Amino acid sequence: MSHLRYLTAGESHGRALVGILEGMPANLSVSKEYIDHQLKRRQSGYGRGGRMKIEQDQVEVLSGIRSGKTMGSPIACVVWNRDWENWGKHMDPWKPPFERYHPVTVPRPGHADLAGTLKYRQSDIRNVLERASARETAMRVALASIARQLLEHFQIQIASHVVQIHNVTSKIEFSEIDPTELTALADASPVRCLDSTAEKEMIARIDQAKAEGNSVGGIFEVIATNVPAGLGSYAQWDRKLDGLISQAMASLPAMKAVEIGLGVQSASRWGAECHDEIYYEQSKGYYRKTNRAGGLEAGVTNGQPLRVRVAMKPLSTLMRPLDSVNIVTKEAVKAHVERSDVCAVPAASIIGEAILALVLADAFLEKLGGDSIEEIEERYSLKLKN
Repeated sequence: MSHLRYLTAGESHGRALVGILEGMPANLSVSKEYIDHQLKRRQSGYGRGGRMKIEQDQVEVLSGIRSGKTMGSPIACVVWNRDWENWGKHMDPWKPPFERYHPVTVPRPGHADLAGTLKYRQSDIRNVLERASARETAMRVALASIARQLLEHFQIQIASHVVQIHNVTSKIEFSEIDPTELTALADASPVRCLDSTAEKEMIARIDQAKAEGNSVGGIFEVIATNVPAGLGSYAQWDRKLDGLISQAMASLPAMKAVEIGLGVQSASRWGAECHDEIYYEQSKGYYRKTNRAGGLEAGVTNGQPLRVRVAMKPLSTLMRPLDSVNIVTKEAVKAHVERSDVCAVPAASIIGEAILALVLADAFLEKLGGDSIEEIEERYSLKLKN
């Protein structure tokens, strides 16, 4: 059972997104400004659509925090949807939809539309797409920002950057960048790419997709540094940290593949080119000269930076829609067009940071236990400090 648990609720155009985070220790200092900053980062990035011009996400904490510190009880949060003003007459829990509202009856290929409609026996696809929307990730970012402050209390830092959009790939590796500077460098780019040449080409691909009524995906990398060895376990399949990270990342809308370390490159290398040789010096203990494993071996962190790459498919809503079928009339028609982004890879990298924070914080608390931050500090100094 996870030490840190969370639930979210809410629709894309509903009144609000709500979430509960349970398992945070007491007495951790938490900053609302920090949470709001992470929410703002999630809304950034070249290729975002009109929704981000409407929303100005900020968190409201309903319980679990008092005087800027956690209380050890469940933390309840809400992020209000400003677009509710335009959708309240359609999304009200009790009133019928406004008379001019037309049900969505044509699914988009690649979205939850048809599968969700069949699963829940809906005649209006909006009942599916509202919850399946990536808007839900705003609350995951809010909750993760609390978990992230726990990790940073113990000097564990998380950053990300975009390594590919469409077929344009960055030539700059994380190892070439000081981890403490990575976030600032990535955030300074409209596509969160560290390679200025690739950045220009990525922007051109996004512009091309927009002009053609298309969309583009890509790959982002999330890195966690100062991660202590010993998080996770090889003892049971559902405690392996690589499995937990992969599942969590794949749970994000539009994510289709997760790599740790070399990832799929491992399949085409010799064993001697794939594994990280082990060395020891009394002054710094065990160390490696490479990090091909991405900080994880057999589901357990090994003390090196944790490196996760996630591939995001192009978004399903196209301004020049694909072929589809009306679920009521069964007529062949073009797919439904919903307001959407052209490219959301830069924003997805921020969400990826949040997801890694939630998984790592859970593993960290499982390893150390403790009901207060003071108790965890004592155990951390005994168990994990070199």
